[in-house]
Amino acid sequence: MDVQRMLIFREIARTGSIAGAARVLGWTQPAVSQHLRHLERQAGAPLVLRRPRGVQLTEAGRALLRHADAIATRIQAATADLEAMVQLRAGTVRLAAFPSAGATIIPAAMSLLAERHPGLDVRLRAAEPPQAIAQLDAGEVDLAVTFTHAGQTPPGSGELTRIPAGQDPLRLVLPLTHPSAGPEDTPLDLRELADDTWIGGCERCTAHLLQTCELAGFTPDIRHGTDDYVLTQALIARGLAVGLLPQLALDAARDPRVAVRPVLDVRPRALYVLHHREAEQIPAVRSALRAILDIVAVKGRV
Repeated sequence: MDVQRMLIFREIARTGSIAGAARVLGWTQPAVSQHLRHLERQAGAPLVLRRPRGVQLTEAGRALLRHADAIATRIQAATADLEAMVQLRAGTVRLAAFPSAGATIIPAAMSLLAERHPGLDVRLRAAEPPQAIAQLDAGEVDLAVTFTHAGQTPPGSGELTRIPAGQDPLRLVLPLTHPSAGPEDTPLDLRELADDTWIGGCERCTAHLLQTCELAGFTPDIRHGTDDYVLTQALIARGLAVGLLPQLALDAARDPRVAVRPVLDVRPRALYVLHHREAEQIPAVRSALRAILDIVAVKGRV
C-alpha cells in the first residue's frame, strides 16, 4: 500500500472528515478524496462511510488506522533521529589510528569533540596505517589516522580523501651512558652511530631506517625489532641498542633512562587523516575530523 495515502487516510480519521484533512494538509478536498478512493481500491474494501457531517470508519478502516498510526510514529521517530544527527546531538564516529597518535592526538581530539558535541559516540581502534586503511576500505571505520615517511608513497588510494595533519619529527634515542648522549637540543649526525646496534620498528619504519642509514653511508646492524615504543626505550635504556623514534611516541611515553637527540638531515614523517569522499558530508564525521585537525594545530605540528 502507498504510505503517503495511508497517512492522508490517518488525517481523515483524526479530523473526522475529508474537508478537515484537506485543511490540515493544505490540499484541496477533491485531491484528498481521490487519494482515499485509490487507497480503498488497494485495500479492497471501503474504509469510511460518508456522512452529512463527516465520515465514519468502517471495520477495515479501523484496522488500517492502527497500522497508519504505527507508520506515522516510526516516521516521526526517524525524523527525530535524523534531526539529532544533523544537529550533532547523536551519532557514532569510528576512528582507526596508529598507536602513538592513538595515545596523544586522538584522546585530546575525542575530549574536544565531547565538549563540543556531548551526544556523539566516538569509538577508537589502534591500527598501523596498512590495517587502518584496510578497515576504512571495508567500511569498519569512518576516519583513519595514518603516517608516511619521507620518500614513501602516501597512504590510501585515489578513492579516498587524504588530508594532511601535520608532521612528526624523528629523534635518535640513546642510552644515557652513550658517548653521543649530549644536549637534547643539539642535532646529531647519524653517521656517529654507524657502529652501534639498532632496533627496528614496524615493517615500514624499519624500511625507512635502512634507507636513511644507507643515505648516510652505512648499513645499520639491526638486532631487534618491535613496534612497541615502550619496549624500544627499555632495551635502549639497558644499553642494548640505539633507535629512531617519532616524537609522538616519546610524547606518549618517555623513559627517563634514555637520551633523545634531534637528527641531522632526516625529514619528519607526514601525518594524514583519510576518509571516503562522501563521508565528510556526514555531520558527525566532519566534526570529528575538525577536532583532530584543531588538536594538531594546537600541538604545532601543522
